[in-house]
Amino acid sequence: MMMRLSPKPALVKPAPDHFKQLLQESPFAKRAMPLCRTRDVMNWNGFALVNVYSTVEEEYFAIRNRSSVFDLAPMMKYRISGKDAEAYCNRLVTRDVRKQKPGRVSYVVWCDEAGMVIDDGTLFRFSATEFRLCSQERQIDWLLDCALGYDVTISDVSESIMALTLQGPTSASLLKLCGFKGVENIKPFEIKDWKIGKLAVTVSRTGFTADLGYELWVDAGDAIALWDLLFEHGQGRGLVPIGNEALNMARIEAGLLLPGIDFISSMANVRMGFCRSPYELGLDFTVDLAKPHFNGRAALVAEKQNETSRSKLIGLEIESNKPVNDSIVYSDESCQTEIGFVTSAIWSPTCKRNIAIAQINAPYYGTLTQFWVELYLKRELTWQRRVLEAWPVERPFFAHPRRRQTPAGDY
Repeated sequence: MMMRLSPKPALVKPAPDHFKQLLQESPFAKRAMPLCRTRDVMNWNGFALVNVYSTVEEEYFAIRNRSSVFDLAPMMKYRISGKDAEAYCNRLVTRDVRKQKPGRVSYVVWCDEAGMVIDDGTLFRFSATEFRLCSQERQIDWLLDCALGYDVTISDVSESIMALTLQGPTSASLLKLCGFKGVENIKPFEIKDWKIGKLAVTVSRTGFTADLGYELWVDAGDAIALWDLLFEHGQGRGLVPIGNEALNMARIEAGLLLPGIDFISSMANVRMGFCRSPYELGLDFTVDLAKPHFNGRAALVAEKQNETSRSKLIGLEIESNKPVNDSIVYSDESCQTEIGFVTSAIWSPTCKRNIAIAQINAPYYGTLTQFWVELYLKRELTWQRRVLEAWPVERPFFAHPRRRQTPAGDY
């Protein structure tokens, strides 16, 4: 058995002035950029992605009350196909892929041999021999290394497949207006194909918001057609494009993790001891130690049996209404014993709570029910120090019942 790498596309000679544009444009950019009134963009995998179109508030409340669309073009997408595709994926990720049926999506993580998380993502299973792995960061080198000895083909399809995530309570009714008959019957983490005229769309009931929503996948050449289809019918359902800041607020409310923010990839950390295992990230549900060998299994078995987790990511609720981004967490009000730090934080407009995801050191995450967070606020060029009480709470902070309701509500 041997691994096969898809043939490389023909090299395209760059334009003489290619250096003047440092970031690529998404295939959706011709429609998205004219709607960006702030000119606030960010770099995601070499693409210029809108951070805020109008205001964060308008975009956030579109996610929770109407329909919102976010550009997923920069996401990395890898096609895994071949006779050994299932065995390869089962060796790669910590979940038991054999239990995943065709037409389903799973949230997965993959580790190095020390049991430290490299990245997380979504694994789409289309058939017995074809999968697609989506991740925020580039993973092609690791995927190829892990493919040695397997009869699989690994293809980077990131630039040939594009996607929009459509999130919000009116998302199902909007898709029905667009011609996606029966879309309301898709179950969470299910995949279905549609043909709308000449437009072929794969729809998955997935998202990053803990609310009703879908991800729409098309060939890159059909990106504009998909955008136009949604916005042609979207006005009556309150459709607006959203940027990264609004989506990040919904992401924190959902209690979901972001690489580079809530954890560092074991392939990217510079200093030893800063990467984390799935158990330390609170991702125990993604680890199946009963399945055959997978990368990092021995280390994870030892960690669980010996209870050697060094820390754990937990949810916190904090007094006051000031977000505690990057704050240090203490075990005492006098701030003498540092026991962790905050990785993500917002004041939640929907929950009306000051929430955070924090890394708390052992043994404190399992023994304390009261924490103290040190916060510095800048008021009229003067810094003020505050010590706020915090307490552990379950994640997700927000999870609306309509996210799992099937058939989806016709709002």
